[in-house]
Amino acid sequence: MNKANEANFDGLVGPTHNYSGLSFGNVASLNNVDQPSNPKEAAKQGLTKMKALADMGFIQGVLAPHERPHIPSLRRLGFTGSDAKVLEQAAKQAPKILAAASSASCMWTANAATVSPSTDTQDRRIHFTPANLVNKFHRSIEHETTGAILAATFNNPEFFAHHPALPSVDHFGDEGAANHTRFCPEYGEQGIEFFVYGMAAFGSSMPRPSQFPARHTLEASQAVARLHGLSENKTVYAQQNPQVIDAGVFHNDVIAVGNRNAHFYHQEAFLNTEKMQQDILSAWGNSAEKFHFIEVPSALVSVEDCVKSYLFNSQLLSHGANDMTIVVPGECQNIPAVWNYLNSLVAGNSPINAVKVYDLKQSMSNGGGPACLRLRVVLNSAEHAAVNPHCLMNDTLYMTLNQWVDKHYRDRLIEKDLADPLLLMESRTALDELTQIMQLGSVYDFQKG
Repeated sequence: MNKANEANFDGLVGPTHNYSGLSFGNVASLNNVDQPSNPKEAAKQGLTKMKALADMGFIQGVLAPHERPHIPSLRRLGFTGSDAKVLEQAAKQAPKILAAASSASCMWTANAATVSPSTDTQDRRIHFTPANLVNKFHRSIEHETTGAILAATFNNPEFFAHHPALPSVDHFGDEGAANHTRFCPEYGEQGIEFFVYGMAAFGSSMPRPSQFPARHTLEASQAVARLHGLSENKTVYAQQNPQVIDAGVFHNDVIAVGNRNAHFYHQEAFLNTEKMQQDILSAWGNSAEKFHFIEVPSALVSVEDCVKSYLFNSQLLSHGANDMTIVVPGECQNIPAVWNYLNSLVAGNSPINAVKVYDLKQSMSNGGGPACLRLRVVLNSAEHAAVNPHCLMNDTLYMTLNQWVDKHYRDRLIEKDLADPLLLMESRTALDELTQIMQLGSVYDFQKG
């Protein structure tokens, strides 16, 4: 067995972070529409969490934000002239399209891609497939830049394989690692890749939500499993409960989270909980390590409180065997049922025996907690050494990025500011400098001419 560790690569919040209420089905996003945002504070909150995990001894990486407003997308929609004219026309004729082209949603890197470790794949490389995020226009424009940033971060083809996104149609709607997790006895052993879907696109008779969209399809998960060369007997699919999607659980990571030998989920998370358990245990096999299903009863914590607190949009971090920390947003402390449950959980007999709380208010107000902000990548020592070192968090990078944020970011942004040509220039200047700090090369459209 190779010794390996799970790294977290968090998305750095971009300079245009704003609350435009773009995400139908995401309660927090809709509830905070038109509120002023603070991009500087948002970026610093994310950096604080990254640095804290690095200080705890975990491998922590940084993924760069995208160019926003995205002028090429606006030009594809018929806005013409200079970049300033494009912004002016879009603001006048289609302000919501401009808001979508300005979204900083790439900060939620749980949606960036699906990642399979080398121990799970046929060719023994780590495989990345950027999510097409086809259900939302503002996210559907991300995958090309996401792919470029991932390729610049994981830039050695001996260890890393990069696939293009799946076809951008609803039938293959792919929301990335927000609907994917991995179970394993040890990170360096072959694991179970667990895919959760909202509907079967080619199975119209199967259950699906009626109020909010099922963004992720069974067919997308199956395609990614094929692309990554996963073993059939170590791949499990489960359908999310359509009723919780309609209650605002737009991704599985809002109602469940897994790590190593623990699956922490709400009683109402899955359409068929018993089958989910049986399929995981069948794939788990005869491992000497016990598998833990930690099911939160509706009687103790309601689905509504899960959505408000983002209890399950947490990070489960392993220090050793049966020693896990759960990282939750500050909102969990504000809801007595949730906080009482967490305290009883860490005091009980589950592998989860510590809780860490972080203030991520800026991200939470747009519908993303700790788990949304990170992409998990299992790395053995050789793979770790092959990662672009300028993307790995340490004291120097933390200080440099905080200074970079202070230099370039605004501390207040409202939707009408998105039409300001100065904001575009500020963002491009900032990102051009960032690619030099992180040595990414030319990953943005404006850098490619």
